[in-house]
Amino acid sequence: MDRIPGEGAALDAHVLMGHVLGQPRSWVLAHPEVDLSPAQQSDLEASLTRLALGEPLPYVLGHWEFYGLDFEVTPDVLIPRPETELLVDIALAWLGRRPDSRSAVDVGTGSGCIAISLAAKIQNLRLVATDLSSEALEVARRNAQKYSVLDRVEFCCCDLLPPEGRVYDLIVANLPYIPTDTMKALPVYGREPTLALDGGQDGLEVVRRLIALAPECLSPGGMALLEIESGQGMAALSLAYDTFSHASLHLHRDLSGRDRLLEIQTHAGKDRLS
Repeated sequence: MDRIPGEGAALDAHVLMGHVLGQPRSWVLAHPEVDLSPAQQSDLEASLTRLALGEPLPYVLGHWEFYGLDFEVTPDVLIPRPETELLVDIALAWLGRRPDSRSAVDVGTGSGCIAISLAAKIQNLRLVATDLSSEALEVARRNAQKYSVLDRVEFCCCDLLPPEGRVYDLIVANLPYIPTDTMKALPVYGREPTLALDGGQDGLEVVRRLIALAPECLSPGGMALLEIESGQGMAALSLAYDTFSHASLHLHRDLSGRDRLLEIQTHAGKDRLS
């Protein structure tokens, strides 16, 4: 898990000034002479206090950018991180080559940033977005409404996949992947939802369960994209090899050169369980 956005950096007064003024940071930089009203000054001081107490900047702001869109975030959802944009890039490229593949599921949707980014770019894509947290799904619904994709994104509160046994062309997931003991030693612990971070003893507990379900849930020729922790590449590949006897498997690296994404590309007519 990479650094929490804003954590470890100096308190960004310009960002917070823009927040209380309702202006972008560039406007604040261009207007150094601006005076705050007493109410705005009070809001700024309250925000600085929250930051000083360790609350991540995106939660203080109440929103965060992902894939060029501005998403509402609350302490009920994981803060969107730039490395997850790789998953969206690859999913969009795949969908662009497969105009007939227009059903997808985003497992563990959180704020909905992955599902909504995909739906905003592919106008006839229909998605199911799942999460164990009903509070997270409420945030995701509001984000879907903001970007006018609520009619194409169905939200389901469940463990991994809906129980009715649907089949999808594309599975995308940014699941909890931090080993439990590692997570408890990280600054992120207690600041973002543990449900979205804790991947069990080896960090692959939830990923392992989804990979086991995937053959039954992918349409012939479908693809799964799973974000992983940078040290889990070979272990995740091994899990996929054990489950998929006829599939093309690939590890994608992020801009830092670290393993970040497991791709499972199935072949038509193969790997469906009987």
